[in-house]
Amino acid sequence: MQATELADAVGGQLVGNDVTVDGATIDSRAVRSGQLFVPIVAARDGHDFIKGAVSAGAGAYLTATGPVDGVDAPAITVDDTALALADLGRAARRRLPARVVGITGSVGKTSTKDLLAGLLSTTFRTAASEKSFNNELGLPLTLFNAPDDTEAAVVEMGARGVGHIELLCSIAHPTVGIITRVEGVHLELFGSIEAVARAKGELVEALPADGIAVLNADHERVAAMASRTSAQVLTYGLTPSADVVATDVVVDDQLRASFRLHTPWGSTQVSLAARGEHQVSNALAAAAAAGGLGVPVESMPAGFLGAALSGLRMELSTTADGVVVLNDAYNANPTSMSAALRSLAALDARRRFAVLGTMAELGHDSAAEHEAIALQAESLGIAVIAVDEPFYGSTATHVADIDAAVAALAGLGNGDAVLVKGSRVAALERVAEKLG
Repeated sequence: MQATELADAVGGQLVGNDVTVDGATIDSRAVRSGQLFVPIVAARDGHDFIKGAVSAGAGAYLTATGPVDGVDAPAITVDDTALALADLGRAARRRLPARVVGITGSVGKTSTKDLLAGLLSTTFRTAASEKSFNNELGLPLTLFNAPDDTEAAVVEMGARGVGHIELLCSIAHPTVGIITRVEGVHLELFGSIEAVARAKGELVEALPADGIAVLNADHERVAAMASRTSAQVLTYGLTPSADVVATDVVVDDQLRASFRLHTPWGSTQVSLAARGEHQVSNALAAAAAAGGLGVPVESMPAGFLGAALSGLRMELSTTADGVVVLNDAYNANPTSMSAALRSLAALDARRRFAVLGTMAELGHDSAAEHEAIALQAESLGIAVIAVDEPFYGSTATHVADIDAAVAALAGLGNGDAVLVKGSRVAALERVAEKLG
């Protein structure tokens, strides 16, 4: 897009030459040549990094504080750079085709996004959210950075309160919406699981009448959202009455599931590269959305196997000493933690350990939820090493930090298996790195 077009889209003023802008970023360390740099004011003021971004190759920049002296790049002045970024996302959405899929839910958003992008890529030129770009900054960046020849786009939608999904829908205008699950996560922010359901359902409410709502038939609160949309409803799950169903599920010794996929468009045998039996549900959601958009069933096995999977999610490796490490450290909540423990228990190992960090933002239920996870681990024969989280209780070995956790695992050897998992704030991937 031209800088003049961008200025019109955000209601700003161009100061300097009209240049062609190719994409946008809010991270001055990740600037590519010709991109628009959008400084965001948060814990740090992004305006302080404009000079560095332009030096790294940014072709233009937004600013709410005026052009920066000594910076040889055009500026687009606006009142608020975050609001301007949302407007850029809206402008980008207008040039995209009708196939935009929004995905939300308490767990499984990123894995479902990865799997769906793999399926859609067999048939359409597809753009998808990077990593977990699922908020009011990441979503418009995904839309704006989608190539001009994009035929389908997949965006994650996260929420930290009622109204957040509605805002994201006002930017992305999804025509297909997937709801994975509604669980008691982020209750510190939402207050109740009913509020979580109310927020997640804003996605299906925003769908057009000729759109598709993809709902998890195995979860009552999600299935009930069918009454909140005028769009076509496709259900998925292990529930036999669902539209898209898996049967004959088998999980191999590398935690990869295979199953028979049944859809309204035909059936096929599929295998997943994504690890964990819980990925079957995410795969069914992806298959329902892809099939609804016209991806042939016979293309789905290759799409699942070819999906590019996000990092720090059920990564399985073996150290030089023969220790199996299951790195699922990107994030954690009671649902995903329970699934990861079951996956660890399914591994062929002589001893099993779980290095667990905090599960953040659980509110009043935090102590009980952590203790329940520790008790589940004990019932599965898994020894818990809790890193800076006393709520795991007396059955766990408690350590203060990453180094202490690694030291507690000093006796590991061939045939042992270790799960590493915690909320993002715990950054427990460093344990997996130190284990080799």
